[in-house]
Amino acid sequence: MPELRAAARRMGRRHFLTVAGAAAALAFTTHLPAAGAASPSVLDARKISKNPFTLGVASGDPLPDSALLWTRLAPAPFEPDGGLPPQRVEVEWEVAYDERFFVVVSKGTATAHPEYAHSVHVEVPGLDEDRVYYYRFRTGTWISPVGRVRTAPSADSFWISSLKFAAVACAAYFDGYYTAYRHLAAEDVDMVVHLGDYIYEYGVDSAGGHRGYTDRQLPAHFNRETVTLEDYRMRYALYKSDADLQAAHAAHPFVVTWDDHETENNYAGAVPENGVPPEEFLLRRAAAYRAYWENQPLRPPQRPTGPDMRLYRRLSFGSLAQFDILDTRQYRSNQAYGDGWQAPGPESEDPSRTMTGAAQERWLLDGWRESDVTWNVVPQQVTFAQRRSLPTADYKLSMDAWDGYPASRKRILDGAVAAGLENLMVLSGDAHVGYGFDLKADFDKPSSRVVGTEISTTSVTSGRDGAQRPGNWTSLTQANPHLKFYDGRRGYNVITLGRLSADIAFKTVSTVTRPGGTLSTAASFTTGADMPGLNPA
Repeated sequence: MPELRAAARRMGRRHFLTVAGAAAALAFTTHLPAAGAASPSVLDARKISKNPFTLGVASGDPLPDSALLWTRLAPAPFEPDGGLPPQRVEVEWEVAYDERFFVVVSKGTATAHPEYAHSVHVEVPGLDEDRVYYYRFRTGTWISPVGRVRTAPSADSFWISSLKFAAVACAAYFDGYYTAYRHLAAEDVDMVVHLGDYIYEYGVDSAGGHRGYTDRQLPAHFNRETVTLEDYRMRYALYKSDADLQAAHAAHPFVVTWDDHETENNYAGAVPENGVPPEEFLLRRAAAYRAYWENQPLRPPQRPTGPDMRLYRRLSFGSLAQFDILDTRQYRSNQAYGDGWQAPGPESEDPSRTMTGAAQERWLLDGWRESDVTWNVVPQQVTFAQRRSLPTADYKLSMDAWDGYPASRKRILDGAVAAGLENLMVLSGDAHVGYGFDLKADFDKPSSRVVGTEISTTSVTSGRDGAQRPGNWTSLTQANPHLKFYDGRRGYNVITLGRLSADIAFKTVSTVTRPGGTLSTAASFTTGADMPGLNPA
């Protein structure tokens, strides 16, 4: 990481520890144009000799009157520059009622800028609410694959009776095939919520890890940890080159949030895992956040500035559901007791500790007080419910999950109760297993009333094939009576929100370490809109 250290020294510690300082250092190390610099020239797209749409298309964050469309031009995706010169490229886009584009309802031109890795984020206004559209891009002689997007119902829509979405997380490329994404592409859902660890910073060997390629070799530069902007850009290119992931993105709009591996394992705010100087880590964080923005279907308010990115945001789906998407990495206090599974104590239980930061916590609670929807859904990253390791007094808790921040969790749950919510549903990932929890007003009292539901989706691949009953299945289920379901296989969740109840399906695939895994439903549950708690369907 010599360039990181050189940039930090050049900027000076005091100046670096600001947003402007990190942004300037990022520009210095990655040759991004300085403020006020002349824009690069425009490339004649007819000179692009290879397909530039190798990373597919995507849509995200559906609104009632607009769609957010994404693509990234990369005719040579495994090269640092994506195979394009440092010039702007004009990209045409079209939105239609039908897959063949007989009835085009909107079209225009966007610019793919080299400083954003030739990514394109197009906000298409003037669309009808709650309607399916199809979209595509064109540059030079090349036409992208066709994507499908559905707009949200308007905020005052009381006629919408259901919303069906999938929840996914944790897709380590080196741990197996994206079979779950392939099955997800075929699901009839309105959108997909991705709960983090879209990529991993760890190296991928020439055989693709447990994919075990024998017919090709990945370039050597993938077999190192991501640190620089160039590293992160190429890692996204590797992951997004997967055909099954591309199919899922083309089929459904995604609502995304990150966890830790999009930057570095178990980082906490400005505190890295491995104790490097904070100015060095913030530069890495700036690179990671920029690459995340470049490669995800996010709207302009989420575009980062240096090491800061406002990822928490709110989406509404008529009077049926409000989604408050959280960021539990960027603002959290450092993990207590050195991280890992530890016995709780004064350090972890310090009431000043926060998982969300004060501003995000206030935003969430204020939003709940003003909410009058049937369902309040909170997509976030790590296990929210109490999760004791043993049913005995010597139990331990995960300091990286909400158990390491119990005062912060209590403020959230107390806020939900104070706002009169009877329909709280927390979504989480990270654990690489499927959990179904009843959320308790007081987890230390099993008789305490249920105030919400948590659905923790398993991983797409992380942890490889897993097992239906992991080794700690008995101890965890005995230690946590509010844990209603536990399965350690790979897959995703499909959740259908209705006016009176929600249906939750835990779906698993038979294998990810070999291609061709089959899909099955491991369990199904329901929970009432005004009576929280998981019940077998």
